[in-house]
Amino acid sequence: MERELFALRMEEYRTMVEDFLDAQCVAADEPYARLLDAMRYSLTAGGKRLRPILTLEFCRLCGGDVHAALPVACGVELLHTYSLIHDDLPCMDNDDLRRGRPTCHKAFDEATAVLAGDGLLTAAFETASQADVPAETALRCIRILSENAGMNGMIGGQVLDMLAEHRRISETELRLLQKLKTGCLLRAACELGCAAAGKTDTESIEAARAYGDKLGLAFQIEDDILDIEGDEKTLGKSIGKDAASEKSTFPSLLGLDACRKLAGELTEQAVAALTPYEGRAFLETLARSLTGRKS
Repeated sequence: MERELFALRMEEYRTMVEDFLDAQCVAADEPYARLLDAMRYSLTAGGKRLRPILTLEFCRLCGGDVHAALPVACGVELLHTYSLIHDDLPCMDNDDLRRGRPTCHKAFDEATAVLAGDGLLTAAFETASQADVPAETALRCIRILSENAGMNGMIGGQVLDMLAEHRRISETELRLLQKLKTGCLLRAACELGCAAAGKTDTESIEAARAYGDKLGLAFQIEDDILDIEGDEKTLGKSIGKDAASEKSTFPSLLGLDACRKLAGELTEQAVAALTPYEGRAFLETLARSLTGRKS
């Protein structure tokens, strides 16, 4: 896909998402305004908005209305933001910096950050339920989101991540950890686009899931590389945390050169998974743009 056309669609999607998110968690005169301020602080801090963009593009590819699917797409981002707030807490990764600004518990306090994360998690499902789609489609979307975010998905992966601190785990264990912690929500974002468009055929759904799985693992490997070689100012978050926590990462198990090669291979596998889809150039370009990223 030509870079100019890719950039234009990325900007279109990002603007849709940012405008929608900007209208969320507005405090007004609520007596619990501090909670809403904390939720909004993290939600509007920027970021790639990769997950809602994936939902919107898969919806488009499946012949759906991206505007109708927008609440579903932004529900994924609400849920992702909650996970970042909780991941940064002192009882988890104890991070001070996220998206170039103090983490939520640093900007507010720990208790408020916990509740802000809880609020965003709950708001994710409320928001997704408001999509202008048939009731059975909305129910399907909520089920996909909950399955991938819960104990058998992202939360399960976070538990495995905590258990892996200060010990060496195998590559098989690490792949499972990252498939759950990072990959599940990326895969859900892709599948949600199909669901919001009313797509139900197995081939399309399996292709979307495969793309999300491969992209998710490649994304995590690149993230591990950036934790070693990245620039804190460019990344907007602390680096060197994995080594400090003695976590097993792909570079620690395989080495940097092997990781770069593996990330490239996974990216091409993600691209190959899109074969059932016509007009897939945007997703192909998106996947390849994440290889070797600097932030």
